[in-house]
Amino acid sequence: MIQALLLIAAAVMGATQRALPPLSAEELVAERIRIRIEAGGGEPLYEGAALGGFYARRFFRSAWSNEQGPNRLADDLVAAIGRADLEGLRPEEYHLAGIRALLAVVRTDASNGRNTDPDRLAELDLLLTDAFLLYGSHLLAGRVDPETLHPRWEANRRGADLATVLHDALDSRNVARALQRLAPTQEGYRWLREALAREQAVAESGGWPTLPDGPVLKRGDRAPAVALLRERLRLEGDLRPGGKVQDAEAFDATLERALQRFQQRHGLEADGTVSPPTRAELNVSAAARAEQLRLNLERWRWLPKELGRRRIIVNIAAYELEVIEDEEVVLSMRVVVGMQYKRTPVFSDTMRYIVLNPNWHVPRSIAVEELIPKVQSDPSYLERFGMRVLTTGPDPQEVDPGTVDWASVRADSFPYRFRQDPGQSNALGRIKFMFPNPYDVYLHDTPSRGLFDRAQRDFSHGCIRIEKPIDLAVYLMRKDSRWKREAIEAALDEGTERTVYLPRPIPIHLLYWTAWADENGTIQFRSDIHGLDQPLTEALQAPVPTKEQTNR
Repeated sequence: MIQALLLIAAAVMGATQRALPPLSAEELVAERIRIRIEAGGGEPLYEGAALGGFYARRFFRSAWSNEQGPNRLADDLVAAIGRADLEGLRPEEYHLAGIRALLAVVRTDASNGRNTDPDRLAELDLLLTDAFLLYGSHLLAGRVDPETLHPRWEANRRGADLATVLHDALDSRNVARALQRLAPTQEGYRWLREALAREQAVAESGGWPTLPDGPVLKRGDRAPAVALLRERLRLEGDLRPGGKVQDAEAFDATLERALQRFQQRHGLEADGTVSPPTRAELNVSAAARAEQLRLNLERWRWLPKELGRRRIIVNIAAYELEVIEDEEVVLSMRVVVGMQYKRTPVFSDTMRYIVLNPNWHVPRSIAVEELIPKVQSDPSYLERFGMRVLTTGPDPQEVDPGTVDWASVRADSFPYRFRQDPGQSNALGRIKFMFPNPYDVYLHDTPSRGLFDRAQRDFSHGCIRIEKPIDLAVYLMRKDSRWKREAIEAALDEGTERTVYLPRPIPIHLLYWTAWADENGTIQFRSDIHGLDQPLTEALQAPVPTKEQTNR
């Protein structure tokens, strides 16, 4: 009896197994993709969450292959990744070698009539998808998170559902265009990208000549170094193509104008002479300039999608403020920014109001580190500079400074605070421009006008002193007929603190660009005044965290 039942059961099981259809080639690949995502193995993957979500939505079906093998879109993606260096990124970070090797094996199998191993097809599909998602994320929001490098650098990066972007790209059969649309679309980014291609080409062909140490070169001189200068300026485009040069070693008017263009682009005095500062900039290699462009393309990718039709741009590294309207500079001025150990933060915000004749509420750090020693050495200091001593707390009361034993005051137990009255000596000048932020920085006027004549202008405690405060106020208030220039100047002459709200708040971006394109597309370079380029270079060269590392 038992033997009969076992035979019946075996027959039923056999019938059931025969009823299950075999997996198709497509289903075999899908199953291998699912197992690979869940169990790991193979070449490291990076976009874990997005990768899993993408394949779950399509039931783990292959995205890049069909019955005939890898489709045209796989080749399009490989070509797009191969151009990543034009964006300042490294193609090899996006599985390029692994993808090319697998494509070669799979296509060799197909050409020889052999069935491709489903594991190979699954691996190829995952690497292609991971490459798209990783490269897309870098184009969209940058390769590096700046806030991990600098606590006072706030990113406002763009976002997108990259899995959906990839689905749409596959449906429209245009992978390259989908990636291109993820990068910043502003002209400033495009011009910088084009400059990178030029500088990389020069660097790969051997670079430009360096000028040996020697005397200052100027118009009218004749020397072998002049021929080197001529070639140097030609290779970077400052010396425009022209007629035949009679004497390459003669420093003529055309070469002088080319040198002045170079000097203007590098923030140098445009005197047309090869002085030591100019010689130093000329001798920066093409490879180093290409790296500078790469770093600043990355900084572009940290910015929001929309900068504003009207906007204020402060470039900390250039000591410059520009008001831009419809991509034209309508107002520009020199600025003073934070010193090395009290750097101006990098972030984007919205300016909402200005304060005329502001009181200066002295930050405690400045009070204890700078003002108390001055008061201790000069009892008249507070009176001469319009400083008042106030109690702390919600209802501050004025304190007679003569009743304070300044000799015994200690920085760690100072129970008061300082406030400076409006006036000619006020540290904020006569106007401050407010965009409330966690860093408590703002734009303001200054009584120290001579600082704007200096080439290096990093003297502040983090706030930004501006050269033309009344011009900026007039521009910002131009939509309010009550606040023409005459009204603003009259209110300033009254000497009373007053808040005036902007009729139209305006975006403001505090940036740190050591290379950028001006409104005409001319590439500008500046010194890395705060030493922020090298840490970014190192971060860009560090390995990308894998899916496993990210999930720890």
